[in-house]
Amino acid sequence: MFDIGWTELLLIGIVALIVVGPKDLPVMFHTLGRFTAKARSMAREFTRAMDDAAKESGVGDVAKDLKNLTSARNLGLDKVKDAASKFEKWDPMKPSKDPKGPATAALSEERAAAAEKIREASAKMASDRLAAEAAAKAGAENQKATRKSEPTAKPTPKPAAKAKAAAKPKTAAKPKAAAAAEKPVKKPAASKAAKKATE
Repeated sequence: MFDIGWTELLLIGIVALIVVGPKDLPVMFHTLGRFTAKARSMAREFTRAMDDAAKESGVGDVAKDLKNLTSARNLGLDKVKDAASKFEKWDPMKPSKDPKGPATAALSEERAAAAEKIREASAKMASDRLAAEAAAKAGAENQKATRKSEPTAKPTPKPAAKAKAAAKPKTAAKPKAAAAAEKPVKKPAASKAAKKATE
């Protein structure tokens, strides 16, 4: 509590021997012992009284209930911890060491056979897809080669379309000033409403 070592106690004893004297030193230690015993008994009595008051008021029960509620076991955290540790140790490629015995070994063999079938099927599908892509690419190259070898001819326009375009007469455009003069100027509707309101 006070962090006093043996060297400090020895120094205090030497100083007390010099100050008090060898004759009165045992009496002083006896008085000091009675004083410390009385202080300890008072401290024990105080803590006992506080514990009794806590028991009477029910604080101890509430504290006990809170400890039980927040414990890892009651919250289920211990099961979560166990499951997490099992999951970390789990290896899907190894058969599980289940106490059920040969049933799990047969199940793992079935899983391995199914996984092998899936791998073979996916490899076959991949090779078929690559072969189809290669065939499509070869077909596209053949079409390009045949197009290059054929002469390209430009399409000729139809004679009927030329005749229609020639028969259509062109109308002369009116000058903008003349077109603007022919149109009557319309007054905005807001100005008419304003005139009616003033009358």
